[in-house]
Amino acid sequence: MTEEREILEVDVLFVGAGPASLAGALHLSDLLNKKGKADLTIAVIEKGREMGAHGISGAVLDPRALRELIPDFAEAGAPLESPAKEDHVYFLTGEKSFKFPVNPPFLNNHGNYIVSLGKLVQWLAKRAEDKGVHVFTGFPGAELLMEGDSVVGVRTGDKGIDRNGNKKNNYEPGIDIRAKVTVLGEGPRGTLTKQIVRKWNLQGLNPQVYSVGVKEVWEVPEGNYATGRVIHTMGFPLKSETFGGGFIYGMAGNLVSVGFVVGLDYKNPFLDPHNEFQRYKTHPLVAGILKGGKVQSYGAKAIPEGGWYSIPKSYGNGFLIIGDSASFLNGQRLKGIHLGMKSGMLAAETILEALEKEDYSEKMLQSFREKVENSWIKEELWKVRNFHQPYDKGLWIGMFHTGLQFLTGGRGLVDPWKAGTGHERMEKIEDYFGSAVPDPFAIKVKEDKQLTFTKLSDVYYSGTMHEENQPVHLKVLDLNICHDRCVHEYGNPCQHFCPANVYEMVEEKPGEGKRLRINASNCVHCKTCDIMDPYQIIDWVTPEGGGGPNYKNL
Repeated sequence: MTEEREILEVDVLFVGAGPASLAGALHLSDLLNKKGKADLTIAVIEKGREMGAHGISGAVLDPRALRELIPDFAEAGAPLESPAKEDHVYFLTGEKSFKFPVNPPFLNNHGNYIVSLGKLVQWLAKRAEDKGVHVFTGFPGAELLMEGDSVVGVRTGDKGIDRNGNKKNNYEPGIDIRAKVTVLGEGPRGTLTKQIVRKWNLQGLNPQVYSVGVKEVWEVPEGNYATGRVIHTMGFPLKSETFGGGFIYGMAGNLVSVGFVVGLDYKNPFLDPHNEFQRYKTHPLVAGILKGGKVQSYGAKAIPEGGWYSIPKSYGNGFLIIGDSASFLNGQRLKGIHLGMKSGMLAAETILEALEKEDYSEKMLQSFREKVENSWIKEELWKVRNFHQPYDKGLWIGMFHTGLQFLTGGRGLVDPWKAGTGHERMEKIEDYFGSAVPDPFAIKVKEDKQLTFTKLSDVYYSGTMHEENQPVHLKVLDLNICHDRCVHEYGNPCQHFCPANVYEMVEEKPGEGKRLRINASNCVHCKTCDIMDPYQIIDWVTPEGGGGPNYKNL
């Protein structure tokens, strides 16, 4: 018997309330008002318990798209922590730091702003609501509604299901939100985007590759670090074979945003991005900035690094894909907010045309790709189209090719530079270590609760909360692989790559060996497990609405 569900009819639905979706909803509202069509309904659904709860980025904002959307954004009260006043780039060794005499042009932040993405999202959402956009929090997009080969909306997640799949007293079935056009702006590795890309083979020329950014915001003593100062680092603590680096941004009120990015295409099966971040903070350059300070918040997020050649086919019957979900991010500049916002605005212009012609077919919506091709999104991303790929060969070869690409407008020696998925690059224990296999837990940084922290301590600072008695949203498709193969071949790397201590191998009964325990309530929604598992048997799906982190100042 089919369960009856509430049906909500809207004209346009944006899934995920990040900067891409909110910019798209705002721009579409403005366009409809100019056309005298203000009666059409725009809705945005967000899985976080409140606006900005899941918003995390560096973040140094290139204001180009924001200025197009809201020309007087500064005067209108946009939450800008500080203009970027100075840039520094360092190469770090174990104890020393070497400042670049000249900064790479792509790391020049003159004219940009240090922001909290969560605060920016809250501000954009308020403006959208003031213009009549319906914004719903605590509503994850769990399933696409399909009619034939067309997307006709989204079913939100059920509430009140226990861990065994039984209905609790507070059970509420998800709502079917039907729309003429559904826009997927779920962020990196979005649940619905993943489904639709696989279903219709929408992958770009290259598969998407990711990094994971692990970040804390600290309050430091006055004078430790200047507001508006931007530092980027490379080198320590990573080996040259692994892509990544650190960042330190001076926010208002003596707050410092400090984080570390690790490419999710590394070789070492024991590599732990959270541990590398803790090691990073022990470097004298970083430790000196944080000395006497106190951590305020923590978070982690996957970053789509594939660039232009990893953009999927981002349109189809009844749907568009925008923002990080569609790989609109410049990995070389470490910036994607402006690109995501612009993609949302171009989606709005495409949707306006479709609404006017009452045609929501793939043929109609393909003009989105044409608009992207003719915009500054293409201009910017084309220059870095081969940026990430050569770093598979290591830092120094990667930097060499980055220089060549800069001189040749992004071409370099190979164009297009084909690439594989990141998890394929992870090596088995015996191939990476040979006979000298270390104890991966013995080499982790010890927590001192002043500078360094365990994953569990940092999860506390993330504000993460989930309803405990609900189905596990981290679906391991074959536990036998974890227990019988992965333990020998890779040493269960989920214990290491997860920055929130979700996965543990524990011996629950003496003599029966270790089994996988999933601490789903720790999950900070970074999607690293879904991306980096070497067997691709972890499927991250949306938990009950409102669950997850509650980021502050991130």
